[in-house]
Amino acid sequence: MSGTSLDGIDIACCNFRKSENWEFEIETATTIPYSDVWKKKLTSWYRQDRYALKEPDQEYGAFLAQIILDFITKNNIQPDLIASHGHTILHQPHKGITLQIGDGRLIAEKTGIPVIFDFRSEDVAKGGQGAPLVPIGDRLLFYDYDFCINLGGFANISFEYVHQRMAYDICPANIVLNEMSQRLGYPFDKDGMIARSGNVNQTLFNKLNALEYYQAPYPKSLGREWVENYINPIIDASKIEIKDVISTFTRHIAHQILLAVKQKEQAKVLITGGGAYNLHLIEMIKKQARQSIVIPDEKLVNFKEALVFAFLGVLRWRNEINCLCSVTGASSDTSAGVIARP
Repeated sequence: MSGTSLDGIDIACCNFRKSENWEFEIETATTIPYSDVWKKKLTSWYRQDRYALKEPDQEYGAFLAQIILDFITKNNIQPDLIASHGHTILHQPHKGITLQIGDGRLIAEKTGIPVIFDFRSEDVAKGGQGAPLVPIGDRLLFYDYDFCINLGGFANISFEYVHQRMAYDICPANIVLNEMSQRLGYPFDKDGMIARSGNVNQTLFNKLNALEYYQAPYPKSLGREWVENYINPIIDASKIEIKDVISTFTRHIAHQILLAVKQKEQAKVLITGGGAYNLHLIEMIKKQARQSIVIPDEKLVNFKEALVFAFLGVLRWRNEINCLCSVTGASSDTSAGVIARP
């Protein structure tokens, strides 16, 4: 699993058991940080024409295959399947386009293990957003929680509503905070200390919250393109100090999350993803929330998305539904993903 924040590649060895309910265990997991060279490549490829991405697809696939082989050898494991999300280079579902590079056929060939990949394309072809895909995992693995929120490059949420799983991207999160922090020479805002040192700019805060996306009905999803087209111009036009931008945007994230869960008080909210370590952000949420906010153990915080994509692979292998039209807006549910056998 590789996210939009370009932190690195999350790789996890997971076990799944089906009895009355699905049970899971993350045996071992790690994050392989991207080198500066790979960060530069992924950023530049994102700007290329989609028809020029065949070579990057294969190059990144070979890179993933080697990382997987190293992980297997180091941990002495024998996986039945590999589920690979790849890295999203293009996501424009309104144009019928989504592309996650990392050629699964090449990975299968180099590892000798069946690979399930390309989880989004079929849903987009059916008129869906191709995202979010985690909600089926939230429903079947984390049924004890009323809301599941992931704080990654974007903050997203899933929940049950009238016997249907609903989900959507709440707002940008680390994709903005990391970029702003890097302008100050830091890779990210550790513990939210930069945000804590700044001041909230009310004008910027109001302009961010007034964006049309937040009033649009779900299903809906966000991508890097949306941030560049709508968020960055507002931030650049504000002409305020970067630490105040970070402080304001952190409050913006907290505000949008609180709006997303306000429909149900006395609820349990599971928060995972890198943003769960942003102590200032979590404090802001907890201070105003009427719900119980749960931050789980470190392994689950870091690797829940990798766990769920492993689960999506298992469901696809069993030819069971793993992509819900109730959350993506597609014409029907899907058992999504291409299976590549070595």
